Amino acid sequence: MRASLFFAGILASLLLHSQTLLAQQPVADGVEMADRLRADGKIWVVVAVIAAVFIGIIVYLVRLDMRLGKLEKDIHTHSPQEQDVRLR
Repeated sequence: MRASLFFAGILASLLLHSQTLLAQQPVADGVEMADRLRADGKIWVVVAVIAAVFIGIIVYLVRLDMRLGKLEKDIHTHSPQEQDVRLR
C-alpha cells in the first residue's frame, strides 16, 4: 500500500516537472556539450547511468520500507511484557 502511494507520488512529481522543462524555450546557439554528446550518441549513456542510479535509490528505499514495516508489525504483535524484555 505504502509502496504504491510512494510510486504514485514519484510519478506525479515527474509529470509535473516534465511540463516545466518542456515549456522552456530552446537556446539559440544550443549547448555545445549537449550537442557534442548527442552527435556522438553518448547522451544515451548519460541518461542510462542517471536512470540506473535513480532506480537503485528507489529499490533501496522500497526494500527499507518493507523491512521497517515488518519490524513494526513484529513489535505490535508481541505482548507488552515481551517488548519490555526486548528493549532491555
